[in-house]
Amino acid sequence: MGLKDLSVIIVNYNVSYFLEQCLLSVRKAVRGLNAEVFVVDNNSVDGSVEMVRRRFPEVILFANQDNLGFSKANNQAIRQAKGKYVLLLNPDTVVEEDTFTRCFSYMEQHPEAGALGVKMMDGAGKFLPESKRGLPTPWVAFSKVFGLAAMFPKSALFNQYHLGHLAHDQTHAIDILAGAFMFMRSEALQKVGLLDETFFMYGEDIDLSYRVKQGGYQVIYFPETRIIHYKGESTRKTSVNYVFMFYRAMMIFAEKHFSGRQARVYSFLIRLAIYLRALLAIVARGVKALLPLLLDGLCLGLGLFAGAQMLDLPMPALQSKTWITYFVVWLGAALFSGAYDPPTRLYRLVRGMLVGSILIMAFSNVTNAGFTQKKHLLVGVLVGLAAMTGWRLFWHWTQFGHWRFGEPKVKRIAVVGSQKEVTRAGALLKQAGAHAPVAQFEPQYTAHDLQQIKEVIQIHRINEVIFCGKDLAVSQIIEWMVQIHNSSLEFKILPENSAYIIGSSSKNTRGDYYALHIEVNLLNPYHVRNKMVLNSLMSVGLLLLSPVLIWQIPEKKQFFKNCLASLVGLYHWVGLKATATADTRPAILSPADQGRKKGATDATARQMEVVYAKDYTAWTDLSIVLKNLSRLGRSV
Repeated sequence: MGLKDLSVIIVNYNVSYFLEQCLLSVRKAVRGLNAEVFVVDNNSVDGSVEMVRRRFPEVILFANQDNLGFSKANNQAIRQAKGKYVLLLNPDTVVEEDTFTRCFSYMEQHPEAGALGVKMMDGAGKFLPESKRGLPTPWVAFSKVFGLAAMFPKSALFNQYHLGHLAHDQTHAIDILAGAFMFMRSEALQKVGLLDETFFMYGEDIDLSYRVKQGGYQVIYFPETRIIHYKGESTRKTSVNYVFMFYRAMMIFAEKHFSGRQARVYSFLIRLAIYLRALLAIVARGVKALLPLLLDGLCLGLGLFAGAQMLDLPMPALQSKTWITYFVVWLGAALFSGAYDPPTRLYRLVRGMLVGSILIMAFSNVTNAGFTQKKHLLVGVLVGLAAMTGWRLFWHWTQFGHWRFGEPKVKRIAVVGSQKEVTRAGALLKQAGAHAPVAQFEPQYTAHDLQQIKEVIQIHRINEVIFCGKDLAVSQIIEWMVQIHNSSLEFKILPENSAYIIGSSSKNTRGDYYALHIEVNLLNPYHVRNKMVLNSLMSVGLLLLSPVLIWQIPEKKQFFKNCLASLVGLYHWVGLKATATADTRPAILSPADQGRKKGATDATARQMEVVYAKDYTAWTDLSIVLKNLSRLGRSV
């Protein structure tokens, strides 16, 4: 085990653009050490394996044919590692040039330290509190679940989860490291064991840190070097799937390490947290989806009231059911016209209101409604339409700083680097359909650089800065990010010889990148809505036809379960399986079921799913279901 100084292990899953930048920084950081680098790819479909083989031939690559999860994949490499120290590193990180040597030196000088973590910054240069954490005991869990930690972030009593009372810039013995960067003594791993493979995702870092401490070693927070952690998975924390996965991991930890009354209290708190967070996630998603509809409904109501006042008419004494029907028709027509699909397009709203009004007028003719009532409805919808346009304009201005519907926030980009790299960045931005740089800055590597960058940002009103990784050290980039960040400024990095420009505005936004745009129909709101409606309609149709269909379906009980689950949106009749992620909705059939051939290889299935996602239409789903009626009783 002592043949190498350090073994760096990176588990990757479909983040080729992050992985490339991470490995470039790792290549520089291992200089001066006898090190080896492992990449364990969990069956990515984004070209990650090919990229590693092409750009990083020195890397020891494991190309798994299945997604083994974080723990199993790391253990796969740890068992082959020959380093005195093992580093578990996330692919969505960027390390400073001296990060590894500083960590190595500290561990060499402190044999009592078994594991070490560093100061992590998000993509905007802000400190990430998960750099240092306390053990999630029942009290710590209670304080976090019920918001006490957020209310008192500096309290040693209430915020033990993130150890808010400990200074960010001082070395401390702590309890828990973040899985994004775990620098560990191989000797300690031999003593306490590898990652617990019971944890598929989340919780394994807590478990391993706890076992390292139980093994008699210290767990250290070491802020004398920094890394960028883009938090590529953070946006999933609002999803119900994330809530269940994360807190299920906490349950596994509690059952493993706690006992008696402590275990029961912890179990109760975690279960309570699961239901509360799941409920909040569902409510938040529902409110976000329904708020535009509710605002438009309010606008229509105000429009009808204003119309009555303008025409000096009393509000028609229609039955409440009639009014509800009118509102449903108007808003339903707007919904299916795409009025709520991003980006905002005013013509979709006008089209929806027009179609809805025609349907209502036709209904009024059937019910023999008078001319006065029709006139009132027409004036009301016009006034309502003006109000709907008004709130959309106001929201658009608050988000993007201008009044032009459909146009994103104007990017005022500055590129920091040599003329050659600035030119390359401009070409990549143009290819990606992004805004061209409005300013550039070629650093002279003097003390005046920082002040000059600040002046460029102020004079040109810059809201995005791109650093050229070929010309700048990661330590310099991080330092400038920390010094100049503000709420309106975003940062990105152009790695050396890369086709991606990568960044993230905060820990709460997924890391993003500029690259050539490829339209994926399956993600288009229009197709998402059609798929949802078709899914439910097919469930109703299959249930109605079940007396006939059931005789050719072997798994009859599961068929009815599938129908009910698909009816309420828990399952898709057709969806992604070979390329599914943690937040992909379970599917009964997949694109590999097109035709009646069975036994498609994994590679073929993945390729078919890529084509399916890119060219998706509702007819594709209907066709696959009709050709696979006998398989509708499959378990997901």
